Amino acid sequence: MALPAHYHLEKLTDIHSKLLERDTVVEIYVPEGHSKSGTGYPLLILNDGQDSEAIALKATLEQLAEAKTIRNLIVVAVHAGDRMQEYGVAAKADFKKRGSKAKVYSRFIMSELIPYLEYRYAISPQPAERAIAGFSLGGLSAVDIAWHSDYFGKVGAFSGSFWWRKRDSASRFYSEHYDRIMHQQIRKGKYRSGLKFWFQTGLLDEQSDRNKNGVIDSIDDTLDLIVELTKKGYRPFHDIQYLELPDGAHDLPTWGRALPEFLKWAFRTTKI
Repeated sequence: MALPAHYHLEKLTDIHSKLLERDTVVEIYVPEGHSKSGTGYPLLILNDGQDSEAIALKATLEQLAEAKTIRNLIVVAVHAGDRMQEYGVAAKADFKKRGSKAKVYSRFIMSELIPYLEYRYAISPQPAERAIAGFSLGGLSAVDIAWHSDYFGKVGAFSGSFWWRKRDSASRFYSEHYDRIMHQQIRKGKYRSGLKFWFQTGLLDEQSDRNKNGVIDSIDDTLDLIVELTKKGYRPFHDIQYLELPDGAHDLPTWGRALPEFLKWAFRTTKI
């Protein structure tokens, strides 16, 4: 038996961004009965929104809503443009000059997209009810945006590209401690009370092992980022959640399987 429809899709294809200098495509999943009155709905902004169907976003939202596992929320899936340039870390491009437009993309989210969303929809004013997430490079981008903004109280990274570095790892001068850019951003940044992090990796994310310690780089890079957050004052299991999938690969089916766990963590109907 088909589940009742809880969400309808509004696909906007004509939002022109002056900052990005291009038209953007945004999919907005709105719960039925949405009203501008009241206290506002929780919000999730999702990078790589063009993959919404592949990760079964709408079906997952409806299944969790039908089970009353998560609150009704508004999900904004932003289609990627030039991923290698618009995603990354705003403060610095990587050693191949990728991420050169990450600062512009961050400004697009904060100063163009969010004001539009708040004008058109009832968005919760509470940072704890607003999240941003993404996959791979989109996960790196989400963490960077959340880290440098007071707007979001939660952030999720599925197989985040935390290897992003300012120097080639083949260089004789390469340093895990100094060259991974997001780790440096956390190390140099300030603790923000209330910010919570969710990370997912898979044992099949990749095969590379830069430091030959028997652990693939994507897991090492994520766990090392968690260490930096812990040093900053964030508490594992309270402020930081980590999901490692033994059969998880660096692909959409894996992230689709992990999606319900992220949504339950970020938007659960009752606290646990």
